[in-house]
Amino acid sequence: MRLYSALISLSMIWGLSFVFIKWLTESAGVWGTVFFRCLAGAIILMPFLWIKRKQIVRPIPWKALIIVGVFNAGLPWGLISLSETQIASNTAAVLNALTPLFSGLIGVMVFSKALSKKQWLGIIMGFAGILVLMEFNIKLLLGENFIGIGTMILATISYGFASQYTKKHLGDTGVLLITTCSLTVGAAIGFFGSLVTGHIPFHVEWNSYMFMSVIGLGCFGSGIAHLLFYYLMTKGSPEFATTVTYIIPVTAMIWGSVLLNEAVTKNIILGLTIIFVGIYFSSGTSKFPFKRFQSQKIHLEQKQ
Repeated sequence: MRLYSALISLSMIWGLSFVFIKWLTESAGVWGTVFFRCLAGAIILMPFLWIKRKQIVRPIPWKALIIVGVFNAGLPWGLISLSETQIASNTAAVLNALTPLFSGLIGVMVFSKALSKKQWLGIIMGFAGILVLMEFNIKLLLGENFIGIGTMILATISYGFASQYTKKHLGDTGVLLITTCSLTVGAAIGFFGSLVTGHIPFHVEWNSYMFMSVIGLGCFGSGIAHLLFYYLMTKGSPEFATTVTYIIPVTAMIWGSVLLNEAVTKNIILGLTIIFVGIYFSSGTSKFPFKRFQSQKIHLEQKQ
């Protein structure tokens, strides 16, 4: 049950992220957005990492941590910010749902990982749920700016690689250390990118939208959400963790209904149902969470 609770919580947080990215990019630029969101998240987590420093397992896999920071924070967040300068935030959220598919494909092609037919079925069903949410309107994507679509797809490929790499090389590394290091690396990439493009992040004009975006993206969308995401990858699986991208378009629509009075259509309800079935299959489990929890409880009682 904890894995599924973390999955839902993560989707609710990231459902708002695409709105915050749109706001922040307008003021801070593409790489300034990466810098501020990563820096805010790292600042929030560093005190906790310092408190837990004695629990860090050594030697610390610095090379793997840097690689994950590049491919799970710095690079994809820059690509997403660039994408949202070309396409709508809801279109970006839909394209983001390709992540589990690429995670599975990269696992097979790069990491020689075999997926069961059940997991492939879950991945396909999750993507089918996204198509239902779009009312099968493929022209919605093809009609948008191709550069925005391309950079968003590259971001999902980067996410897919990072999820598989994390599971293989950082499975025994603490979630707090992975998250803090990833955000620190991401902040460095964002700052360097800002210098190269000539948009110095400290020369921006602050407003209420920018403050909300930095807090939303940094403290929640980067800090807390990354803890949840790495928890899902290390305690669950990369395929299960990345299925959060299937729910993000749904949570984005829910936020729109609550905050903007947008209608919840039949396609949203049907798509949500298909998505959750897909998540169940792609997790690779043979039992529902409640039944698995019961079996674990009985096993513990027998040991006692």
